[in-house]
Amino acid sequence: MSVTEGGADSTERLAYEVIRRLWPLHRTVVRAVERELVGTGLTAGQHALLDALRVHGPRTVPELARALELDRQPVQRWVNHAVELGLAETVPNPAHRRSPLVRLTSEGADVMGALQESEAAGLRRVLAGVPAADVATALRVLDRLGEEFRALARPDADTGTGTGTGRPPDSAEPSEPSEPHPTPAPHTGRHGA
Repeated sequence: MSVTEGGADSTERLAYEVIRRLWPLHRTVVRAVERELVGTGLTAGQHALLDALRVHGPRTVPELARALELDRQPVQRWVNHAVELGLAETVPNPAHRRSPLVRLTSEGADVMGALQESEAAGLRRVLAGVPAADVATALRVLDRLGEEFRALARPDADTGTGTGTGRPPDSAEPSEPSEPHPTPAPHTGRHGA
């Protein structure tokens, strides 16, 4: 169904169409990332982990797990694999003796920099003709949907009394997220790291 067919002009119906497109789009992006990572020894998830380190700097495994919205165990496996590949390393954490920081090695930074350049070129091709304002609007809407659904997914979410948003009735409107969700960008170029 097109978003203009059958009177689908309400915000609610349009939101349903956005949500229905998210899973197929996510799978398509992951397949594109995996195709471009052939020969690197990395999976799409490991790429997302290393990209989070590239963008945000050293983090602990629990911090990375929270940022990626995943359980700690798979993130720890990805970290272990990245360390085996020489793309990441663990270093002492001055703030927490038992939770080391994970950071990119110089080789990891080089690999991720080359992948990012390839991604950027691919995105320029994919988004040719799409106004930056449209992309910014899409990002704001996706951030808001993510924020609301994370609130609804919490075990303590409000499910019928109060605001219906998953927030306590007296809480303020949601603020802008501090960091976007780390979703791997689609690759359309090649990198044989």
